[in-house]
Amino acid sequence: MAETKKIGMLGVGSMGAMMSLLFAEHGYEVHFFDPSEENMDMLEKQGKDIQLDDRVQRSKSYEDVCKSIETKGQSKLFVFSTPHGKPADKCVEGLLPYLNKGDLIVDCGNEHWTNTERRQKMLDPKGIHYVGCGVSGGYQSARHGPSMSPGGSSEALEKAMPFLKTVAAKDAHGRPCTNPVGPAGSGHYVKMVHNGIEQGMMSAMAEVWLILTKGLGFSHEEIADIFKSWNESGPLRNCFLVAIGVGIERAKDKDGNHVLSEVRDKVTQDVTEEEGTGTWTCEQAVTLHVPAASILSAHLFRCASADLRRRINNQKAAAGGIEAQPWSGVDKRKFAELLHQAMYFCFLACFAQGMDIIRRKDRAEGWNLDYRKIMQLWRGGCIIQADHIVDLLDSIYEKADGDQDNLLANPELGHEFHNTYPAIKEIVLKAVETDTFVPSISQSLEYFKYQTSTELPTQFMEAQLDFFGQHMFDKKKDPVGGPEKGQHHYEWKPATGLSGK
Repeated sequence: MAETKKIGMLGVGSMGAMMSLLFAEHGYEVHFFDPSEENMDMLEKQGKDIQLDDRVQRSKSYEDVCKSIETKGQSKLFVFSTPHGKPADKCVEGLLPYLNKGDLIVDCGNEHWTNTERRQKMLDPKGIHYVGCGVSGGYQSARHGPSMSPGGSSEALEKAMPFLKTVAAKDAHGRPCTNPVGPAGSGHYVKMVHNGIEQGMMSAMAEVWLILTKGLGFSHEEIADIFKSWNESGPLRNCFLVAIGVGIERAKDKDGNHVLSEVRDKVTQDVTEEEGTGTWTCEQAVTLHVPAASILSAHLFRCASADLRRRINNQKAAAGGIEAQPWSGVDKRKFAELLHQAMYFCFLACFAQGMDIIRRKDRAEGWNLDYRKIMQLWRGGCIIQADHIVDLLDSIYEKADGDQDNLLANPELGHEFHNTYPAIKEIVLKAVETDTFVPSISQSLEYFKYQTSTELPTQFMEAQLDFFGQHMFDKKKDPVGGPEKGQHHYEWKPATGLSGK
């Protein structure tokens, strides 16, 4: 059966609108509907402005969308770009009376993977295919080609892939940055972790930026030049976040003032639950017992930043609080290069932690994911694009004897961390001395330290647990095993009653 060239687009906020225009440029006829008249007015105007209004057409209802894309002998194709949870459920409910066996829904929202799986289980018996497809890159990539991570049944993915390969971003070699990820909710799960990695990277870069500005006193233009040089060569080459950092530093308003200087220091998306993927990634790290320290600390930092009024009150109560101090008497250029290495260390830690979360979930669910295909998703069109890091991880996944269950156990990764460890250590030492905020940088350092040590103070913690809870412990002479419960108990203090007996 030929691929349909008509799409029913449900949800045309910033992401959905940009994808609608992208699909139209690829020759698809897009019929869109959104409960928000304002969103539909905006897309209608955008379509007219670039002469795509003949291919981007407004619909009045779910029924209208379905009738508009009905083509004899072809399945209908729908794309969702809605907030997670109930809005997507409402779309399914609205479409359901008009769906036929073989129709395909590609959910491109930032949806929780369990919601994706719930809808798949509901629609599969009806012969309606539901693909949970993570989309990365923000509204700009949605306009020119995003990274797309689809998950679902093999039949659903087979139907979806020609369309997704057409509209997805292409890497430097022209290959689409999309692949069938795996069954069930695996596509949305991988995109969720992508966003967790993204949060860790963004925090580390913000902390580096603080040191470059308040610590070392570089100007906006100087920092733009530094970021530009990092993006052009070295371990942070072709890194999306570094590249946009150049533009952010150079942007000026109509009065010639740097826009960045006017931006308030609060990130609210997680606290308002406008964006859930970072929270879900942290929940999964804890649930799956993955020590994703860089990612979790970045998330908590964002949460702390969200409520400025609370921080002001805290500052008053703490006699003025803590403010970062200048790094006086240091070689600025030397420390800029140390920051280059430290940021790479942190970015690499975020990737390692994120991939360990995905691997642990994959093992638990039996998804049987292909990790080289996941690396291909992140070679273009996504926020965490970092060519050197993806190449490094891909080389590990390519090896027959690479340790996929524990990335830090691979010498290729261990070598990179070992070589940049002195730089990040020196940065953290100076940051502590000057009260500079480095939650993700310092936690990345600690993560590497305790993940590569065989003498941790948790020895004392284990004794405490056995003291008050009889939790048992291993002795140092016992064989080394995994995370199994110990075989020994010591009666540190006999339990007695009120009588002392």
